[in-house]
Amino acid sequence: MVGKMKAYREMTKQELEQEVVALKAEYKKFQDMELSLNMARGKPCMEQLDLSMGMMDALYSGADLSCEDGTDCRNYGVLTGIREAKELIGAMMENKPENIIIYGNSSLNVMYDTVSRAYTHGVMGSTPWCRLPRVRFLCPVPGYDRHFAITEYFGIDMIPVPMTPEGPNMDLVEQLVANDDTIKGIWCVPKYSNPQGYSYSDDTVRRFARLKPAARDFRIFWDNAYGIHHLYDDNQDYLIEILEECRKAGNPDMVYKFASTSKITFPGSGIAAIATSRNNLEDIETQLSRQTIGHDKVNQLRHVRFFKDLEGMKAHMRKHADVIRPKFEAIEETLEANLDGLGIGEWTKPKGGYFISFDSMEGCAKRIVDRAKKAGVTMTGAGATWPYGKDPHDSNIRIAPTYPPLDDIRLAAQLFTVCVRLVSAEKLLEEVKEAC
Repeated sequence: MVGKMKAYREMTKQELEQEVVALKAEYKKFQDMELSLNMARGKPCMEQLDLSMGMMDALYSGADLSCEDGTDCRNYGVLTGIREAKELIGAMMENKPENIIIYGNSSLNVMYDTVSRAYTHGVMGSTPWCRLPRVRFLCPVPGYDRHFAITEYFGIDMIPVPMTPEGPNMDLVEQLVANDDTIKGIWCVPKYSNPQGYSYSDDTVRRFARLKPAARDFRIFWDNAYGIHHLYDDNQDYLIEILEECRKAGNPDMVYKFASTSKITFPGSGIAAIATSRNNLEDIETQLSRQTIGHDKVNQLRHVRFFKDLEGMKAHMRKHADVIRPKFEAIEETLEANLDGLGIGEWTKPKGGYFISFDSMEGCAKRIVDRAKKAGVTMTGAGATWPYGKDPHDSNIRIAPTYPPLDDIRLAAQLFTVCVRLVSAEKLLEEVKEAC
């Protein structure tokens, strides 16, 4: 733990040199531990996965695998998902069952399909994106690397838009969307955003709903991945519902809303969904009917029998929170104890989701992540939270606390702060020497 120290930028050359020597010795102690810890991805830990094991008993060989309407879930059919699953996921997403399609296990897969369909066949009769000379997407930054990977794969140009604690910079979003018909979409993680844990304000959501895009096939890709992923019972973010706001604003077709149970039950065996307008659903169903006869209805039924209703899901998520909340708090406490007041880093304190966002001094993130890796802690690559993996400031680092055990998290957080301090002191020392 750092005692009361002056900010690094206030240190003399001699003080910085002494700090570097002391920190290198401390760093060497971590290297000698031969650690092998991984905080690279936002994966549930084993204790979280164990919470859903009862779902394996929800169905068994003697169980009735029929839906309330008589559908035999073992057989073909029901393209858009069984009614019970639509009601359950609709309650979670705050949307009507008739506005939902239930897919397989991954919302990322649904988002990829949605971009691919627009690319090859267009959106509701518009020109397919592949036939246009240029297609562009807005990307709030820092943001979700797998979103950016999809648009990059299709050769879609990505335009960074700065994030704020209220959501994306809406002045810039409104200006860009209104004046450029090559802009066809924007990626959004509106609640407990990846990686900062921010939730869009009511004003931001309403401004999204009132957008006046130059492109009639512009769509908001609203990935509400963390809609019920709260860390605290008594301190939660609230997000107003985007489809209803778009309907009231006269833009009912402008949003594709995505969600899944990937970090609620089993990431490899959950169920995903899209909620959108009837017009969009008809467009999607045309493609879907050629792609599949129907997704896994047995798994849909399993989820319904296990949770029963939204209250069952919320009770389940409180158990998740009990597992991961101490990990978030351990990292926040370590950052505050070791870095507060030094002027070499800032970090978010989310109320939910899966990540903490850390901003180092400019030009330090890659070196910090590299230092951590060489001492045995693997983190998400610096730059991953920007399109093309290129953070122009080389400052943002995504911290993923959920997967490692709590004791490992405490150790990794201590090492991380040593790396932040060492790299920062070295950089400032370099600047001092260059100035001499």
